Amino acid sequence: MFSSLVHRTRDRIQKRRRYNRLVAEIDLLNDRDFADLNSSRGEMLYQVRREIYGG
Repeated sequence: MFSSLVHRTRDRIQKRRRYNRLVAEIDLLNDRDFADLNSSRGEMLYQVRREIYGG
């Protein structure tokens, strides 16, 4: 039981770190970058959240 708790906690920490890293990269993009990618900040953040946390 304890090892399961530790494993889940580590998994959540890794997911949060990955999420934060990707959000920081998205925050570096400007409007021109989003236009070039044919996307928006909100759509990219939504996709990142979906990829990492599912749903």
